[in-house]
Amino acid sequence: MPDPSSVLAPGFTTNPYWWDAAPPEAAREALPEKTDILVVGSGYCGLSAAAELARNGVDVTVVDAEELGAGASTRSGGMVSSGQKLVIGGAIKGVDAQRMERLLEDSLASYEHLKTLIREQDLDADLAVLGRYFGAHVPSHYDRLRRQGELLARHTGVTVHEIPKARQYEVTKTDFYHGGIVIDDYGGLHPAKYHRALRRLAAANGATLRSHAPVLKVHPAQDGVHLVETGRGTIRAREVLFGTNGYTDKAQPFLQRRIVPVRSYQIATEPLPPELMAEINPGRRMITDSKRELIYTRPAPDGSRILFGGRPGAFGVSEEEAAPRLHAQMLKVWPQLAGYRVTHCWSGKVGMTFDKIAHMGRHDGVNYALGCNGNGVALMTYLGHQSALKLLGKQNRTCAFDDPAFPANPLYTGNPWFLPIVSGWYHLLDGIERRLASRG
Repeated sequence: MPDPSSVLAPGFTTNPYWWDAAPPEAAREALPEKTDILVVGSGYCGLSAAAELARNGVDVTVVDAEELGAGASTRSGGMVSSGQKLVIGGAIKGVDAQRMERLLEDSLASYEHLKTLIREQDLDADLAVLGRYFGAHVPSHYDRLRRQGELLARHTGVTVHEIPKARQYEVTKTDFYHGGIVIDDYGGLHPAKYHRALRRLAAANGATLRSHAPVLKVHPAQDGVHLVETGRGTIRAREVLFGTNGYTDKAQPFLQRRIVPVRSYQIATEPLPPELMAEINPGRRMITDSKRELIYTRPAPDGSRILFGGRPGAFGVSEEEAAPRLHAQMLKVWPQLAGYRVTHCWSGKVGMTFDKIAHMGRHDGVNYALGCNGNGVALMTYLGHQSALKLLGKQNRTCAFDDPAFPANPLYTGNPWFLPIVSGWYHLLDGIERRLASRG
C-alpha cells in the first residue's frame, strides 16, 4: 500500500495557498480606550461594515482574536454567487413566497454590490466571472439539477445551460459525473487579496484595525455605552457589531447557540501543464457536485493549478492527514492528476445556521451579521455594508436577512457534537447511491 505522505510535495505547508500572495496581518498597537462602534471579527463582513462607517465619519474600531485575515475569509474557495445557494442548498423550502422573493432579491443585490465595490474602489481581488458547473453525482441527480436550474433562471434571471453527459468533456474531461448544469453568472476571486484590499480600504477611510484582541465579554450598555472586555484591555463603545461567523464563541452565547462551525478542508496541487489544465477545466469555471458531502474545486486565479475542497471524513483530522484523503477524492474525479502532488492543505470553519439562511439583527443591544452557510464572499460583504447603513440610519429599506426569527436548537449549545454523525450518514448515503447507480 503506498505511503499517504508520498502525495505531499517538498515544502508542503498547512497555510492556505492564498496566503502565498497575501498573508494575514498583525496589528498589535494599543487598543483605543473608546470608539463609537466596535466591530468584532475582521472578516469580509466586519471590514465591509468598518469601511462604510468610517467613510461616513464614524469612529470605528475592528478587533480580531488572531491576525487580521487569519479566519475563514482567506481560507475559502473564493467562489462568488448571488441567489444560487438559497435555491440549490434548499434554504427556500418552507419559506413563504414573499420572503423568498425578498431573500433572492437581496442575494442578487449582494453579488452586484461586490462587483460594484471591486470596480469602483479598484480593489485588487482577481475577480473573474466565468461560470460554475454543478455535476450530477448519479444519473438521477441530473434531472434534479435541471429543475433547480429552471428555478434559478425563473427567480434570479441567471443564465443556465444543461450539459448532458455526452457533452461533459466540453466543461471538464471526467467520466465521474453524469452531466449537470452550468450557471454563467458565477465567479471566483482571490480571497486573501480581496481581504487585503478591504483592510486597506477600511484603514484608508479612517477605521482602526487591531489584531490579537479576542473579545471575552460584552457588558450591557449603561448610559448608552458598552464595556467590551478583550484579551488586551477594555474598550468603551456606543455600539457593538459581531461579524464572527464560524468563529463565534462564548463571548456571545445567544449567537453561539445559533451558529454551527463546520470545518472544511482544501488542497492545492503542484503547478500543472497548461494542456492538462485545459483538459480538466477549459473554461476556468468553478466546479461542485450534487452529493450531500459535496466537493468544490476551481483553478487558481492564474490558471496554474487545481484547488480542491471538501470534507475528508466524518471526523476532524489534521491537515497532514486530510491532504492524502482529499487527493484520493480528487483522483476519483480526475485520474489524470495522479502524478501531481499536494503543496498546500488547509482548513477553515464555515458558519452554518439551522435554517440555512444568513442572519443580521440585534439582540440585547448587540448587533450581528453572520451565518453565511458557505456562501460568504458576496453575502457577508453585503451584510456588513447593510449593517453599517442600518447603524447610520441610511437604509432605504430593511434587508431581507434582518429577521428577528433566528432559530436555535435545544440540543445545541455551541459544541457541534452531532457533526460526525451527520457527516458519516451523508458519506454512507452518497456511497450507497453511487453503488446502486453503477449496478443500474
